[in-house]
Amino acid sequence: MAEKVLMKGNEAIAEAAIRAGCRHFFGYPITPQTEVSAYMAKKMPKIGGVFLQAESEIAAANMVLGAASAGVRTMTSSSSPGISLKQEAISYIIGSDLPCVILNIQRGGPGLGGIQPSQADYFQATRSPDHGDAHMLVFAPASVQEMVTLVTDAFDLADKYRMPAMILGDGALGQMMEPVVFEDKEITPPEKPWATNGHENKRAHNIVNSLYIQPDELERIVKERFEKYEEIKKNETRVENFMTDDADVIVVAYGIAARVAKSAVRNARAAGIKAGLIRPITLWPFPAEAIKEKADKVKAFLTVELSMGQMVEDVKLAAEFKAPVEFFGRTGGMVPTTDEVFNEIVRLNGGNK
Repeated sequence: MAEKVLMKGNEAIAEAAIRAGCRHFFGYPITPQTEVSAYMAKKMPKIGGVFLQAESEIAAANMVLGAASAGVRTMTSSSSPGISLKQEAISYIIGSDLPCVILNIQRGGPGLGGIQPSQADYFQATRSPDHGDAHMLVFAPASVQEMVTLVTDAFDLADKYRMPAMILGDGALGQMMEPVVFEDKEITPPEKPWATNGHENKRAHNIVNSLYIQPDELERIVKERFEKYEEIKKNETRVENFMTDDADVIVVAYGIAARVAKSAVRNARAAGIKAGLIRPITLWPFPAEAIKEKADKVKAFLTVELSMGQMVEDVKLAAEFKAPVEFFGRTGGMVPTTDEVFNEIVRLNGGNK
């Protein structure tokens, strides 16, 4: 029977990972996600799992590489500057076609920046999680409940497509407490015949590697990977449409910004303005079609982010110049208010309430 409990976001996502079959966690403390590691440190030894606080973020990510090579469900978590340190290992993980889950509870940057919520890692997650031609799955939860749900999905899809999946949250979601429901369901990870987990002389040796010396071979591998990416775009893109059927102004926002935007849209509707919200749930693959199909029906799009403007570029590309795309954001750890977003909606509606 499903149980409902009040939990902090960071602890809820750790519990969800355990319930999704993760038994190998490697991390390093950094605000505002340290509770993830603390929760894993308490729980993993009690269930026969492995928790290891590495000597650095770099070491933790490379331990995930090793565990993923052995075919187990494994995870690491960090916050923005820590994710930057993990990028080399993430590149090896992608290049080795290995599944894992990476959690980024974003804080303001660049550099050490601050410890307040941010969405300024969008480009890093969706454009350049590594060097080379590559992508990883990127999920953007907007509530603690959705963080819980998407963790299981992230593990499942990472296994299905043999690639890392990132949960891109922020300091607000990591620290807030909300009621969540944990569904009781049996987790059965798929067989992984490629894993380097011992062969007992019953099969050929498996080798996990990201090095291809011959350029034609590397090109073939990369092209095969991009064929897989097209399949993922077709089958795994996720988006929420809220009051968009007749909307004149559509706000595009994700994560905590989408919650603010949804309140602003409700206020706009109460004021007689036909506003709506498109909320990307996957940032990669990005739900471009959801925006494209509305672009010739709206007065304008408004992209709201906790940054100086990053996702706005994807919205512009998706709109294909059929409708103006404007941006409103706060950065450095500041969160837009409902009134600020509402006023921008009013402005784009011609100043009419």
